[in-house]
Amino acid sequence: MSSPTSTPPRSGTARSALQHRHFRVLFIGASLSNVGTWMQNFMLPAYLDVRTGSAAFVGLLIFAQLGPMLFGSVPAGVLADRVDRTRLILAMQASMMVLSVVLGGLARWSAPIWTIFAIQLGIGIANTVQAPAFNASLPSLVPRADIGGAVSLNSAMINGSRIAGPALAAFLGWIGLDLWQLFLINAATYCFVMVPLAKNHLPSINGMNKAKGWRALTAGVGLARRRKVLLVLLSSMFCFSVVSLPYIGLFPSVTRLNLGLAADSGAYKVLYITWGLGAFLGALSVGTVFSEVSRHILIRWSFRLFALFLFLFAITSNFAVALPVSLVLGFVYFLLATAMMTELQHNLTDAERASIMPLWFMSFGGSIPIGNLLAGPIMDAVGARWVLAVGAIAAAVNGVVSDLGRLDEDDFLDGEPTSIPETGPSRLH
Repeated sequence: MSSPTSTPPRSGTARSALQHRHFRVLFIGASLSNVGTWMQNFMLPAYLDVRTGSAAFVGLLIFAQLGPMLFGSVPAGVLADRVDRTRLILAMQASMMVLSVVLGGLARWSAPIWTIFAIQLGIGIANTVQAPAFNASLPSLVPRADIGGAVSLNSAMINGSRIAGPALAAFLGWIGLDLWQLFLINAATYCFVMVPLAKNHLPSINGMNKAKGWRALTAGVGLARRRKVLLVLLSSMFCFSVVSLPYIGLFPSVTRLNLGLAADSGAYKVLYITWGLGAFLGALSVGTVFSEVSRHILIRWSFRLFALFLFLFAITSNFAVALPVSLVLGFVYFLLATAMMTELQHNLTDAERASIMPLWFMSFGGSIPIGNLLAGPIMDAVGARWVLAVGAIAAAVNGVVSDLGRLDEDDFLDGEPTSIPETGPSRLH
């Protein structure tokens, strides 16, 4: 009688990516660390909205956090290709840990608003410096066929933290901890990344981009112009982030204006966690239930569904209606972002990632604060509904203009728009 054998996971799935120990260890550490990060990311804008009552101030805070990605991602990508990536990431993680401790002190003594902006800017700069190094190395921890599963897990980790972080913040507040103490707890969670990273160094693939000086800064732009799929993904994500995503950074202000919810209320926390749950499920679905669906189809339909549910979220004033709408809105939002990120990664070689990933950070995270800076004062003047409605219309148009199905085979890596090579060699905060 033969003993039963377990079936190996299918290539490209989340299960398959987790079979690789180095990736699994860093994934678990980053997941735990990001819970602390999103606890802070959730509480700080809400704290500022309660303290100032201004969407413009909240938008400025998000600009301090994410703005450095817009201006510093390309130089950071060049740096990632020149130095030891493990040491660079460890140094930046340590810097963010120290700055989070300082932020806790500022919150403890109700320091002037400008000091909070300054510390948030410092955290944003440190994150910008380390992000290209980690994300350029992450895909090399799994075979090329498992990149889709790895990207899906990384996105799910970020959005799972969006659920766990606010939930943990609510629990810790319920048992009596103050805001400043939550920031200190976040500082401690950086150890979840620093310890395993110090023991398991990232692969050394720096120096593969031989461009020097100004050409090193523009290498990614040149590659994107030559390989059209990259240009379409980057430009469509930039437009999407600027026009359609301001509701995320301004979530406390949107819910206050549309639903009458205070940012420190229990109902607000429930709504945000519900949206985060949707985003988590959407990210995870790319590497699980949708792993065999064409990414071109996923991207096309995600744009359409996002436009529909953002419009519904814009016009509703009922909390009971907003809950399920926010769940689906979060789902299609990160289904779209993860599918686009996966398509981008599959159209890059290991040598090209350090040049292109900074452009992705600029298009995604770096452009969001531009939208927040523009949308914040408009929300203060005319309300949130018009801002979200315009974002919904823009998403629908974006989905038509950026349809990857219109590209030729030569516009993709190796002329393969849908297939994934079977062999070959996520953001932390």
